[in-house]
Amino acid sequence: MGKCHLGNDVGSVVFDRPAPAAASNGGYSHLKLWSTSFRRMILDAVRCGGGGGGAVRQKHADAASKSTMERKPSRRHQSQRSECGSKFSGSDKLSDLLRLSENSEQEEETEEVRRKVEALERLKGVTKRLQSSEADGVLEGAKEVRMLTKDDSEARATLALLGAIPPLVALLDAADSASHIAALYALLNLAIGNDANKAAIVKAGAVHKMLMLIESPNGFPEPAVVEAIVANFLGLSALDANKPIIGSSGAISFLLKILKDLDDMHGYQARLDSLRALYNLSISPSNIFQILETDLVPFLMSKLGDMEVSDRMLSILTNIVPIGEGRKAISVVPDAFPILVDVLNWTDSPGCQEKASYILMVMAHKSYADRQAMLETGIVSSLLELTLLGSTLAQKRASRLLECLRVDKGKQVSESFGDVSATLSAPQTSACSSRQLRDTLEEENSMMSEEKKAVKQLVQQSLQHNMKKIVKRANLPQDFVPSDHFKTLTSSSTSKSLPF
Repeated sequence: MGKCHLGNDVGSVVFDRPAPAAASNGGYSHLKLWSTSFRRMILDAVRCGGGGGGAVRQKHADAASKSTMERKPSRRHQSQRSECGSKFSGSDKLSDLLRLSENSEQEEETEEVRRKVEALERLKGVTKRLQSSEADGVLEGAKEVRMLTKDDSEARATLALLGAIPPLVALLDAADSASHIAALYALLNLAIGNDANKAAIVKAGAVHKMLMLIESPNGFPEPAVVEAIVANFLGLSALDANKPIIGSSGAISFLLKILKDLDDMHGYQARLDSLRALYNLSISPSNIFQILETDLVPFLMSKLGDMEVSDRMLSILTNIVPIGEGRKAISVVPDAFPILVDVLNWTDSPGCQEKASYILMVMAHKSYADRQAMLETGIVSSLLELTLLGSTLAQKRASRLLECLRVDKGKQVSESFGDVSATLSAPQTSACSSRQLRDTLEEENSMMSEEKKAVKQLVQQSLQHNMKKIVKRANLPQDFVPSDHFKTLTSSSTSKSLPF
């Protein structure tokens, strides 16, 4: 018996050695063939990764038990080699795929870099044309800037860094309107969504040059140039740092002139842009006094009623009303309070109701005369309706305004019966004085009850009016809620809390 140790990967193989007497040529050749085939098995196992020790032992046992061991090991060797070959081919394919994906990513990165380089070179060429001394080249460069910056934010930033803004501002000094339009719209696109460019355009003197175009001795330029200037003022005024500069430049008068447009020379978009630009400028407190020097406030009050622009007009008034001069400018407008009270009834426009109630609330809080003027317009019924049907913010502001008016009304009542307190504090010395005091108190109670009745009737009418609206909207019969129901509601509600 002998043992052959082939290491850890192959394992130990035990085989029988034939006896010396039986060791003939056939036995020796049998052992030789067996050893050769086994040696091949070991080599194949090592080539395929060295993990087939158990398979070798199994194959040796099969070979020792069969007489045809020379053919079968060879077939198994072929299958084993084919498996090994397939493993190697799979690994090669995986390596090829990984290598291909890496190459494709590198190619994509290279393509992206190439595109960026080409875009940068194109932008450099455009800037070079803008900075050339040829007028035609500058005009073509401005047109190309307008096209490239229309939808590309990166191009806006890159062109500004390359120095495209100063030549475009200088192009506004040209004599032809084509150059003006190309430069204005190129600057407009450069400023879209880029605060740094907005500041750079104003710093380069664009506001002054645009106003010079407007104040030309030949009169207003053609409408296309005016619309481009208004659009630029709108975009530039969106930056807080630009608001005082534009407001002090005289642009407010120009924008108001476009907003009025009595001759109807300019389009609706230009008027709308001028209104939005004025709103942007009114946000800055330093511009309020420039606005008050014009007739913008009377114009806005006279135009309230157009639902499309009234919200923006009221927004301008809300920026003006916190300043004392602004409140005075509003109050001196004829029928100012009836106009604002009428806005409180615009149930289809909650934003307008909120802004109108804010303006009235501030004015009522600051001025006794304004409160009296509001009471004369019948504001109470509108406020009561607003507290029932308005938005949350409108209801809150209407309630505060009612509270302010109620306190003022209470002062009026106390002043009307001021001698009652003196009578009560005086000593009761005679029946005549007692009778006089009783008559005075009865008169006071009767007047107060009349006031409560009036308020109760007012609340009842408001509830009935609102209920009719609800019934109409719900397509219910007109007699769905009896009139006695409102009397019950008002009798219980007004006894608890009245606005006066």
